[in-house]
Amino acid sequence: MDRIGIYGGTYNPPHIGHMRAAAHAIETLGLDRLFLIPNNIAPHKQTTCESATAEQRMEMLKMSARGLEKTEILDLELKREGKSYTSDTIADIRKAYPDAQLFLLMGTDMFLSFLQWHEYEKIWSDVTLAVFYRGQAKEQESIAKQKALLESMGAKVELICNPVTAISSTDLRRMLVFDCAEPFLCPGVGDYIREHGLYHTGDRYKNLPMEELEQVVVSLLNPNRVAHVLGCRDAAVALARRYGEDEVNAARAGLLHDITKALDGPLQLTLCSEYGILLSKFSQENPKTLHALTGSLVADQIFGENEAVVSAIRYHTTGKPGMTRLEKIVYIADYMEVNRNFPGVEGLRAAAQRSLDEALLMGLEMTLDQLMTQKRQISQSSIDAVRYLRQQGVTLQEDIIK
Repeated sequence: MDRIGIYGGTYNPPHIGHMRAAAHAIETLGLDRLFLIPNNIAPHKQTTCESATAEQRMEMLKMSARGLEKTEILDLELKREGKSYTSDTIADIRKAYPDAQLFLLMGTDMFLSFLQWHEYEKIWSDVTLAVFYRGQAKEQESIAKQKALLESMGAKVELICNPVTAISSTDLRRMLVFDCAEPFLCPGVGDYIREHGLYHTGDRYKNLPMEELEQVVVSLLNPNRVAHVLGCRDAAVALARRYGEDEVNAARAGLLHDITKALDGPLQLTLCSEYGILLSKFSQENPKTLHALTGSLVADQIFGENEAVVSAIRYHTTGKPGMTRLEKIVYIADYMEVNRNFPGVEGLRAAAQRSLDEALLMGLEMTLDQLMTQKRQISQSSIDAVRYLRQQGVTLQEDIIK
């Protein structure tokens, strides 16, 4: 009996994570063949204007799968009109291979939402669900519960620990804009993307007018980050107006300060490597803190922002001794923008109306207290910034009251 894997998806674009996962599944499941099936219209995803055409995705998938044994690319979903329902695809494959044992490959997110799929019972009656997971404790707990639930309902589930490259196509599209995607693309795919100007690779980002800059930034953020970034922009402009700073610089720094925030730690490290940046020991050990550095690199090299804006982004999380007025403004705006809601934020907002230095010192000390309470590493730059402000005679109103 043939063991056949079915690995569908948008492949928008395909990347080495897809191919390595495919190879791992072939070996782990002992597959005789694996079908890679790009969909036409994904039921669970909204197609964006930046998407490649079906034909382009197929062409890139062929390039990516070249040399991968036991794989075959099927265009049956591309030929089918309307949404690409997995139940229809499995029915077609079952007709062609009536005696085969079928395995439907999917990632954790798809597995956890499986009960929302179209005709999910029809799917599990005909295949074994083969689920990739990456090994994080919370992820393992979630998929174990889902596995037990689905098996109690009659599904067959096999879990596959996937130790290979983890990157989503969404993050890859971000990395393409940041000109750092090459490590995640199979040979020829990057050239194809640039040749056809896919995923905004042909766009010009330097010196964008404010309205266009906002549109681009919003498209690169996680949706849950948009309100914060726009709030930071508005707070920075208000502080710039109050303290006589350049409002345009404040707005642009506020918009761009979290431009790389959506990238996880490993991708932050990749971006630094691609830009030729040598990292401190603290940064290497705390890659989740790198978005200020990588954001400044992207602001400089991709968006062409001036030195003042770039530096304000660079130090908006840690601060540093002797900060410029714009650097102070962006640091404080990030901390106190209207969407922030935590104990002490109203005091910080009040301090910002009295003195930038007082608000900066308050924000830095609040951060240090929180990190010490959580027993997390502290940036030396933050410690030095607090020491510098105290040496300059900056005090908090609460210190005076005491």
